[in-house]
Amino acid sequence: MGKILFLKAYVPPHLRNERPVKGYFRKDRPKNVAKHPQKDHHGETVTIKEPSTPTALETWTDPDAVATVVPGGAMPAELNGVALAPWSDHPHTDEGWEYLPEVDDTLDEPPFHAPKGKHASAGVIIREPDGRVWLTHPTNAFGGYKCTFPKGTAEEGMSLQATAVRETFEETGLKVRIVGFLGDFHRTTSVARIYLAERVGGTPAAAGWESQAVSLCPVAKLYDALNMHTDHDIAEALGAGVKPPPPAQKFVPTSKGHSGSLFDL
Repeated sequence: MGKILFLKAYVPPHLRNERPVKGYFRKDRPKNVAKHPQKDHHGETVTIKEPSTPTALETWTDPDAVATVVPGGAMPAELNGVALAPWSDHPHTDEGWEYLPEVDDTLDEPPFHAPKGKHASAGVIIREPDGRVWLTHPTNAFGGYKCTFPKGTAEEGMSLQATAVRETFEETGLKVRIVGFLGDFHRTTSVARIYLAERVGGTPAAAGWESQAVSLCPVAKLYDALNMHTDHDIAEALGAGVKPPPPAQKFVPTSKGHSGSLFDL
């Protein structure tokens, strides 16, 4: 853990938690930062600007608690009868992911369609026997997501199931087996096919550089954890209750000569 000092600087207008913020000058106090134990795809060190806080070990066995671990953090030896240990022999090629036994070629799932302008993505819901589900915290809130379900963009030539299993491992460190189909969910720029899965190995302490923490969350607390309303349809499908209304839109004036724009609040 290190410290970094920012000098007085202008912060341009932006969205914070989906709310517009006017530009302003500020002088930051020193901030604690952390280095992710894993390098990115280019072999570069990843700096976590606002590190997540891990929870006590006992939260992992409390079905009513949100449990959180950071990469390299302490974990129990097992959870719900399944060992928590790094998945050391995971695939390293697209073909390897495609032919994993955890990909269920016999699963009855409907045809997939992404309309023009949206790409395909896939992810999973991993539910523990105690009812809690696994979530990932993207590093530095990438894409505005402080917490979300494990998922990612489908690459050409790779099946949606293989994509879901690979993305889950990269983002959570967990090895999962596809056991069912939850639904297709329209998001801002994609359509996400979400599968149901069970954890069969791995450990969240070995999550890749794209995640700065991994959590296990009771379904009843999903809306508190998921900061983006695009995830709320999935939470509702899991039984989290009626989803809260999406942020309202407000007309925000722009610079002189422009009529303005709509932002989600």
